[in-house]
Amino acid sequence: MSSPRVIRKKTGNFLEDFKPGQVLRHKGGKTITEGLFTTFGDFSMSTNPLTKNARVARAHGFEGLVCSPGLVMLVSFSQTVEDVSENARANLEYIDMRFGAPVYVGDTIEVETKVLGVRTSSSRPNLGIVHVQSTARKNIGAPDEAIVMTYQRKVQVYKDDEATPVESFQIEPDDVACELWLPEYRKDADYKSLAHLFRPDAYFEDLEPGTRIEHSRGRTVTDEHIHLTGILDNTSQVHCNQHMIDLDPSRYVGGELIIFGGIPFVLCLGISGPDVGDNALGDLIYRTGRHTAPLQKGDTVFAATEILEKSDLPGRDDLGRVSTRLLGYKFVKNEEADGGQEQVQIFELEREIAVKRRSHYL
Repeated sequence: MSSPRVIRKKTGNFLEDFKPGQVLRHKGGKTITEGLFTTFGDFSMSTNPLTKNARVARAHGFEGLVCSPGLVMLVSFSQTVEDVSENARANLEYIDMRFGAPVYVGDTIEVETKVLGVRTSSSRPNLGIVHVQSTARKNIGAPDEAIVMTYQRKVQVYKDDEATPVESFQIEPDDVACELWLPEYRKDADYKSLAHLFRPDAYFEDLEPGTRIEHSRGRTVTDEHIHLTGILDNTSQVHCNQHMIDLDPSRYVGGELIIFGGIPFVLCLGISGPDVGDNALGDLIYRTGRHTAPLQKGDTVFAATEILEKSDLPGRDDLGRVSTRLLGYKFVKNEEADGGQEQVQIFELEREIAVKRRSHYL
């Protein structure tokens, strides 16, 4: 009996595969089920009543429970992984992440990505940086089809063959129309009867520029992160394949599984929620964000928010724009530090949110 023909499949793109202006239409798509909505809403410690209480969401003009921006980001981001970052070493930066139409349970999100740039490295010839722009749409072909988010990201990607020459390039991003949809403020609505369901000290008037809020909660991440990453269809092997890492531990950060960056991202959003986001009707834009240190099993995520600026939101007397810097951090053992532990920043995000004014809702 002859031996079977063996085919060793390669998945994902390597640095040499990315071309200027290439459009990647990601496979699969994902429908937001009640299970997915609940799992990630609860795991991320989201406290905004719009994501928890259907009566509140409808009273404010939404169709029902609203997906948090973190969940929309996780679902959209994960669809791009196989084509963009399956063979990545690290996700480096998020740029110009804007939100559009609200996402509800039952909506289906599909994503496509345009390749904007590749930058090679002279010091690390097996690696380079890929720059892409991704746009997520819901319910394509239906009357309520809409863009739900668009963003750019930069990711450090390995070559498949180090000897293959790769030319650097950079093109301009597309001008994607994506503006946050906000429900109309109704003067006849009884918002005050719902006020007890919201944080009383996190209105627009309470968030003063020059303030740093140290959020009181933390969340330890166990090996549950593998399960959560799988639920999102994120296929990057650095999050789930310890055998691969053990074969060449020096190639991977710390020689351990790296927790999917979307997890500390949404945990920081959730941890900051009671103090900053509970009275937000939506997140307007994340101008830039980056992971500054890896998160691994057993680490505990904490967060702080710096209030940078406040301004009026054009056309909305009932809301204001609050610009913040969201910081995530963990503690690591260091005998030379006070208390034997050193605070290490793991995440940073420039975030702008649309926050209710007490004068109109309370």
